[in-house]
Amino acid sequence: MINNFATDVAQKLMDIKALLLDVDGVLTDGKIYISSSGIESKAFNVRDGHGIKLLSRAGINCGLLTGRHSLAVTLRAHELNINLVYQRCHNKLSTFAKILKRLSIEAHQIAYMGDDIVDLPVLKRVGFAATVSDAAPEVQSACDWVSSCPGGTGAVRELCELILKTQGHWDSLMQRYLL
Repeated sequence: MINNFATDVAQKLMDIKALLLDVDGVLTDGKIYISSSGIESKAFNVRDGHGIKLLSRAGINCGLLTGRHSLAVTLRAHELNINLVYQRCHNKLSTFAKILKRLSIEAHQIAYMGDDIVDLPVLKRVGFAATVSDAAPEVQSACDWVSSCPGGTGAVRELCELILKTQGHWDSLMQRYLL
């Protein structure tokens, strides 16, 4: 059974050309900090960011879909050269359809990582559905893969490495670090 699961996961990952991510609870721990002056801040994991950079070097697009709008998300996306950024996205399925058209790819070529029930419509349509270890139970049961990490603590990096290793990109990407 485990070998069949691993084979199924690997087959799905081989087709992936883009990774879409929810933000709060996936790229962050889900906490939103708002100061008394109304300034919002979020904490992002540096290793998650480097995983996204590695995906980009391998030619795999990355995008963000979030229901909230935050300057912190805009700035982080800019730092990571993420051009697919959809904030105030209250109908993620509709936005997902726009992304498919924009990238000229099919649903089975997209991996999506979400953590809450609002992510279920997209998770049920992508080629590879992933989530964090502290996701809602309904989300975990709908996914192909669950990270060993909670949101904001390396779960995205774990998924990036899984994609890159499965597709055979990992060793060549590591060459620049192993000099």
